[in-house]
Amino acid sequence: MKPPRRFGVRTVATLLGLRLAYRWGSVLAPTRTVAHAARVFQTPLPSSRERAVHAAGTTTARRETVPVGDAAIATYVWGDPATQPYVLLAHGWSSLGLRWENWVPSLRDRGWAAVAFDQPAHGHSGGDLCTLPDFVRTLAAVGRHYGDALGVVAHSLGGAAATLALDDGWTAERVVLIAPAADPQAATRRFARFVRLRERLRPSLHDALARRTGVAIDTLHIRHHAPRRRQPALIVHDCFDRDVPVAEGELYAGLWPRSILLKTRRLGHRRIVDDDAVMTAALAFLAGTAFIRDDDASPH
Repeated sequence: MKPPRRFGVRTVATLLGLRLAYRWGSVLAPTRTVAHAARVFQTPLPSSRERAVHAAGTTTARRETVPVGDAAIATYVWGDPATQPYVLLAHGWSSLGLRWENWVPSLRDRGWAAVAFDQPAHGHSGGDLCTLPDFVRTLAAVGRHYGDALGVVAHSLGGAAATLALDDGWTAERVVLIAPAADPQAATRRFARFVRLRERLRPSLHDALARRTGVAIDTLHIRHHAPRRRQPALIVHDCFDRDVPVAEGELYAGLWPRSILLKTRRLGHRRIVDDDAVMTAALAFLAGTAFIRDDDASPH
């Protein structure tokens, strides 16, 4: 869960009420408070659903469905991934697949197909709860469904998911991670501070998350996964990112053997995705013909 972008009167009142409840609940009813916090942490903002409804009316994509577990995952396809090199586009928390629509004309101009999708509980996909293990399983399943990709472009939590999902029955030749999240425990720390959940209850929150997903939180840290990746990777992160600190992007660059770190300024966590210069650099990197050559990538 991240702070809402805009604070209206109702939002502020709800947040203050939640913080007060967690402050007292952490002392008087810790078990119930942790259970509630776990559900809030795994529930995307409703704006993901709302934006998907609006975007569906204007998209040029072909809508398809891929079953993943018990959820019907909405996918969006431009071109033909079966006959054309394609790029898999992975969104972040409380976002949606069609947020990549601005990238599609440039991808298609290069003769590439594109595939985006809504994570569980996001956009048009089924499900009520979602967290990083769900992101990983879904991204890997969508990748296996459409086949090995020319590249994967992933934002925020989608960047962590791509890192963990790569080579799980599918692969991509090149990887672009934009403002990628690296440390799930840092994410729960930011969440706990935001909602005023007591720090001593955070391990119980981790246990609650693991009971649903079957995955221990420490195993999700990218230090366990990025060093094993052999695909060339471009990491793009803004120095003033307030949602995912630039230090997490630097960590990727330090751990990923064939990676390049590109830092931006004053684009923040979301505008960076649609920045023309970032898109140009990413597309050139995916093409392997400009921006940087493989043998220019200094090992980290």
